Amino acid sequence: VNELKVTQSQLIQSEKLASLGELTAGIAHEIQNPLNFVNNFSEVSIELLEELKEAQADNKRQVGLEKELFDDLEQNLTKINFHGKRAESIVKNMLQHSRASRGGRQLTDINILADEYMHLAYHGLRAKDKNFTAVLKTSLDKNIPPIDAVPQDIGRVMLNIFNNAFYALAQKRKHDPDFQPIVSVVTLANENKYAEIKIRDNGDGIPEHIKGKIMQPFFTTKPTGEGTGLGLSLSYDIIVNGYGGRIDIDSVRDEFTEFVFTIPYS
Repeated sequence: VNELKVTQSQLIQSEKLASLGELTAGIAHEIQNPLNFVNNFSEVSIELLEELKEAQADNKRQVGLEKELFDDLEQNLTKINFHGKRAESIVKNMLQHSRASRGGRQLTDINILADEYMHLAYHGLRAKDKNFTAVLKTSLDKNIPPIDAVPQDIGRVMLNIFNNAFYALAQKRKHDPDFQPIVSVVTLANENKYAEIKIRDNGDGIPEHIKGKIMQPFFTTKPTGEGTGLGLSLSYDIIVNGYGGRIDIDSVRDEFTEFVFTIPYS
């Protein structure tokens, strides 16, 4: 019995590390965008400062030109600040996700998590397959209040479901080069004080005979070595047992798969 518990613990840790690996690959690509903005606007700002020095050194100083340069410089610094904070937010999420111990609950913006983890999962797959592209759609309900939750818990659930969605789309595209992958995430403030998150892909769908099995521990449809079969099981445990929510699956063969999970809020 003890050996079984140790093995289960090791497999769960392996799944978490695999999930972290996917996240890290996504982080590396996602963070590049704001960093590019920071670098570019910094370089332009240095050039503006040089122009400003020249303008001030000119005996025929042009007040209008100086004001224009100051305005441009202010705009650039505002953009640098915005994209710097964006990069900081991404790194913060990564650190939260990678902590070995459970963090404390805190007021969490579900919409921010949904948007960021969709992009992180997408870039995580693109790190492996640069030819893969997909249309990403979001419809986020601003009426959802901050939810008392452990952000890395909810992030892990989203990452697992998004990873599965993009994996399914990548597999379908291998057999149909003209196929246009689409992933969408919709959030809704349910009237019963539940936040509802819907993650949908237009892949091959889930066969009816395995719908009831995919939440079971160690069940996976991926080839050997590509999945432990614990991702959805852990997700189910987090949402249902950890937060008193629920996870439902809707899927039509050859058309779509949609995971819907709900989390109560006060």
